[in-house]
Amino acid sequence: MTRNELRTIYCRYIDCLNRQDWDELGELVDDDVHYNGIRVGLDGYRSVLEGDFRAIPDLRFQIDLLICDPPRIASRLHFDCTPVGTLFDLPVNGRRVQFDENVFYEFAGARIERVWSIIDKAAIAGQL
Repeated sequence: MTRNELRTIYCRYIDCLNRQDWDELGELVDDDVHYNGIRVGLDGYRSVLEGDFRAIPDLRFQIDLLICDPPRIASRLHFDCTPVGTLFDLPVNGRRVQFDENVFYEFAGARIERVWSIIDKAAIAGQL
């Protein structure tokens, strides 16, 4: 797979998340996906994402930086949102916060097989 093909698939994935199109998610994420070294499977991955949208109704994934080196992608995602309650053990409670996530993906063909994520919780804490 070329860099441009992988980039296109990743942008489709981000768009899928922003639209909360959970039916399309299975086309983009492997049935046996691993998240931070743990096999969560597609259903577990979807459940985490659905929980994120419940906790953050105005959640929107915005690509700030994207590096493609097939079969991997490194991305910095930016969030500007208002979580309704506690977020990452921090009492946000409807306040607007901005933070970033550094995330690496490994693809098997055209689907995400592994995800490693680090969220800048200190940025959130600093705004509270």
